Amino acid sequence: MKKGICIAMALSLVLLWSAFALAGEVAQGKCISFDPKGMILVIEEYDIQFSKEHPYGRPTGKQSTYKAADALIGVPPEKGDILRIAFEIKGSDRLAKKVMNVSKQDLMKK
Repeated sequence: MKKGICIAMALSLVLLWSAFALAGEVAQGKCISFDPKGMILVIEEYDIQFSKEHPYGRPTGKQSTYKAADALIGVPPEKGDILRIAFEIKGSDRLAKKVMNVSKQDLMKK
């Protein structure tokens, strides 16, 4: 009985650790440019200080570039759109995995 509980707990820990390993990072900000041919995306990052004046966060002035060749992209990004990007870092590259166009999705809800 105890052996079965120990095995179940060990399996649970392995699954929990693997979930953390698969989790990437997330960034949000305003689209500065999107090259659909080269699949390069540049955003001005926003912080997480949400308010009525800044519902998506405040601009930080920091620009980040993402390679989006293998990314799942919802509504295609345009300059000025607010994007949320799930990505992983490989060497010095930020590889986008998912790109969500937050501002266009908010418009679709209304």
